[in-house]
Amino acid sequence: MLNTEQFAATNKANFEALMGLTAKAFDGVEQLTALNLQVVKASLDEATEAGLAALSAKDPQALFALQATLLQPGAEKANAYGKQVAGIVAGIKADVEKVAGQQAAAAQSSFAALVEAAGKNAPAGAGNGMELFKSAMATANNAFDSLQKAGRQAAETAEANYAAVTGSMTKATAKAKRG
Repeated sequence: MLNTEQFAATNKANFEALMGLTAKAFDGVEQLTALNLQVVKASLDEATEAGLAALSAKDPQALFALQATLLQPGAEKANAYGKQVAGIVAGIKADVEKVAGQQAAAAQSSFAALVEAAGKNAPAGAGNGMELFKSAMATANNAFDSLQKAGRQAAETAEANYAAVTGSMTKATAKAKRG
């Protein structure tokens, strides 16, 4: 069975993992904040330039031409921003999945050791029950692994769909520029 030293070590490891995840999440928030501040600053600069250019337009035709040139890069900027946000979120997700996988593996290992120790200390005749329990645990572990794989595949599919949509938006924007 678990002794107090093992229990304390497990709690310490869990606490350190939680603090590591918290630090990674904070890093992600920090990156997103920096990106958003950068976008806001660039937008203010562009708005200033556009405002000055609009005020210096000599006739309505020049104003409409200015408007057309200002709208074209918007989709590209939105696409680039989306890619940067997706990259930051993907990095955080990968870190969380890595730590979660390590924690799950450690928990499974500890539980398997606990079951093994309980099986050794079980009364005579309890062997069949212990084998049945071990089999049920193996089945549950396999199901959990399958769910994790399905979740990863769903996330990869969603990322691929996002990439396809943003790629088609970029192509449509480029085509609109030429046309």
